Order: sequence, then structure tokens, then C-alpha cells
Amino acid sequence: MTASSTSDGHTPANAGARTEDGYHRGLGKRQIQMISLGGAIGTGLFLGAGSRLQAVGPSLALVYLMCGVFAFLMLRALGELVMYRPTSGSFVSYTQEFLGPKASYIAGTMAFFNWAVTGIVDITAVALYMRFWPVFSSVPQWLFALLALVLITGMNLTGVKWFGELEFWLSLVKVMALGGFLVIALVILALRYPVDGHATGLHLITENGGLFPHGFLPALVLVQGVVFAYASIELIGTAAGECEDVKSVLPQAINNVIWRIAIFYVGTITLLVLLLPWNTYQAGVSPFVTFLSKLGVPGIDSVMNVVVLTAALSSLNSGLYSTGRVLRALALDGAAPRYLARMNKQAVPSAAILSTVAIYLVGVVLNYFIPSQIFEIMLSLASLGILSTWCFIVLCQIQLRKKIRRGEIAPTSFPMPGAPFTSWLALAFFIGIVGLMAFDYPTGTATICAIPLLALALAWGWRRIRSVPQHNAVPQTVPSVVLTEDFLVPHEGSDRS
Repeated sequence: MTASSTSDGHTPANAGARTEDGYHRGLGKRQIQMISLGGAIGTGLFLGAGSRLQAVGPSLALVYLMCGVFAFLMLRALGELVMYRPTSGSFVSYTQEFLGPKASYIAGTMAFFNWAVTGIVDITAVALYMRFWPVFSSVPQWLFALLALVLITGMNLTGVKWFGELEFWLSLVKVMALGGFLVIALVILALRYPVDGHATGLHLITENGGLFPHGFLPALVLVQGVVFAYASIELIGTAAGECEDVKSVLPQAINNVIWRIAIFYVGTITLLVLLLPWNTYQAGVSPFVTFLSKLGVPGIDSVMNVVVLTAALSSLNSGLYSTGRVLRALALDGAAPRYLARMNKQAVPSAAILSTVAIYLVGVVLNYFIPSQIFEIMLSLASLGILSTWCFIVLCQIQLRKKIRRGEIAPTSFPMPGAPFTSWLALAFFIGIVGLMAFDYPTGTATICAIPLLALALAWGWRRIRSVPQHNAVPQTVPSVVLTEDFLVPHEGSDRS
């Protein structure tokens, strides 16, 4: 494998090598930076911001800012963990080390649950977006869902470099779309050009109910919805395990996330409410389409449909990548069936990826039978997985810092700022969001009511795993690199690093 060079012209010593978990270090600085950038931009902004503006008005910018700060703190906690020990098992591996096998099982299962149901949402979204164009209106929805799944599965099985390359270009489309909007919006504001007969500026906020037109409480409750717009930004920690030069790339990538949140979310929402009255935007319609259509731009609906289609494909791509690594980490820790640790000759966890795809195929079937009912249900269920993932990341960082203070572990070069206070504050914020979900009737309330059932399912699964004879489980005393070599196909022996 040919090692790639860094931006300064030097080739990292470990470029193209295997990690201790058996993965190739195939992701370069360009790809890691774009994954971190694209992970913070999803359909929650492109499509969901319209309904949220309708619900709370201009205060949505403040809600995005607050949630963005805590999402960034979670990323800094993950960054400290990665700098201590990079791993493609990501937070599941850290949970095993700092919180024990049962916590690792719960963390990994909830993460898998989150991405599994989100994947069904994503393939449904892709199918819906494709049918937007009249030429495809006669094509069955389930067929587009299946084609999207085949494409993303192929890219993930081919190798991590192909995954990174696809995610780079998908993220680039999203970034360019937002960048184009920001330029157009700033020019219109600077020239005081009227939009849809309205003069632009701050008066559009003050003359339409102020920052909180519906009061403070609706904005507070909306926090539980907005925080999920940042879901998948933690993917940068998983991808770092297969990065060629993680020590220099990761800190910069994480630190850049905060200003990207400020520009892409807070800045974008602020511009939207300065260009048109907030009540112009509608649920189910991208606010960018609403704004640009008021300018009389022809074909803008098709352009934005391509962008949201790209966002859905990017989410599906990232989700399949993440679940493959999470499931394999669970298998290596003895908390999942042994076969999930198998890798193909491209050093990709093929067994875990294909197992996830089997669940996604259920989504294809659901697209055939109930195409319109599954979207909101799956999104609500995924929210529990997202919050649990973030909570486990922060809990692991808290334990890491305790060991550092006791002198058991050397301090990292990328400590979380303000810890342990900021760690506990972030944890309290994420737990508080779960409480707010109960007030989001009916989907949020139903999700909270489902927690006891989910807990019973987790307990049943844990008992089943513990009851498996030891020779069928992955031995805890065998290093993961030895296990990886055991699972590699025989003809790959001459190519091992």
C-alpha cells in the first residue's frame, strides 16, 4: 500500500500500516477534516430547520448555539480519549476499559440501535428524495432504497480509503451548498435588497414577536430536537483510529468544529430570520428553498433536493461505517457473537457491516409496505441511542481524567478544557434532554415510555451473551491484534503488516 503524504510534504511513519485492531490507516488529513465538517451538517439543518423556525422563531439560533456548545464539549472529551489511545472501536473500546464489560455492551448496543434505525430512515429519505423528480415518479420507492443500500454497502466493503473518499465528496456538496447560501445572503443584506417585498434587517425580528415569539418554554422543549442535528459528529473519533497521522490531525479537526457550528448553524439561522419574517418558513419545506424561491431563482427546488439527497447518503455511509466498527469492538470484547469480528482482505469488518445491512434490508421491506409511517417513529427511537452514546463518551473521559490525576495514566496532549466541571455539566445537559423528551407529545412521550422495554431487552441480551460457553465467545485475555490475525483470510498472510 503506498503511503500518502501530509500537507507539509512528509509521509507519516505509520501511513498505510495496520492499527493494533487490524485496520488499515487509510484516511488522510483531507478526508478526516471533511468528515469532521460534514458530520456537523445534516438533513436536520437542510430540511428540519423550517419546522423548527415555525415552532420557536428567531430563538432557534440561540438553541442551536447552546446545543452546539455541549456537542463540542462532548467532542473534546472524545478527543482526549483518542489522544490517549486511538482505536477504531471508538467509545465502545474506551467504555470497556474504563467502565467495564456490561457498560461496554450497553454503549455498543445502543450505538448500534441508533445507527440501525437511523439507517432505515436514511434509505427511506433517499427513496423519497429520488421520487421528487417526475421522471422517477413511477419507480417503486423500495427500489431506490435498495439501490442506495447496495451503493453504500459496496463502498464500505471495498476499503476505508473508498469510504473516506465517498464521504469527502458527499460532505463537500453539503459545505458548498451552505457556503453558496451564506454568500448570497450576506450580499443581499449588505445591498439592502428587498426579498418578497420585505426590507431585510433586524426589524424583521423586532416587528414579528422578538426572539421568543411563542415564549421561552417552547424554545426550551425544542432543545431535545435540535441536539440531534449534531448527531454523527462523534464519528470523527471512530475515523481517527484509521487516520494516518492522528496526533496532528485530530486536535485541529475537533477544534475547528466549534466555529463551523457557529457559522453553519447559528449564522445560517440568523441570516434566515434577517432576510424573511420567521413565520414565512414552513414545516416540510427546506428554509433555503423558501428563501431562494422568493428571489425567483429557477430550478432551485431541484438543486436543494440534490443537496438533501446528498446529506441522506452521507448519513447512511457514515452510519454503516460506524456500526461496523462498533459491532466488531463488541465482538472483540466478548459482548457480541464471535463471527462479527471477521474482516475481509481489505481490513474491513465485513461480517459486522453485512449484519447491519441485513437490518437495513428490513427498512427496504418497510418501504414497500408502510413507506409513510416509519420515518418519524425511527427518528424518535434513534434519539435515545445518540444521547446514550454521548453520555458514555463523557463518562469515559471522566474516568480517564481520574486515572491521570492518580498518576496511573500520563496526561494527554489534548485535554478537555475545564474538566471535570465541564464534563459533569455536559453529562447533566444530556440527561436533562431525556427529561425534556417527555414533554414532546406524542413521539417524545412514547419514546420515554419505551425506555423500560428497551432496558428489559438489554438485560435479556446480556444474560444471553453471558450464558454462551467460553469457547464460543472471544477470549478476554487474547490481544485484539492476535484475534484480528486469526480472522483474516488465509491467502492474505503474505500481505500482513
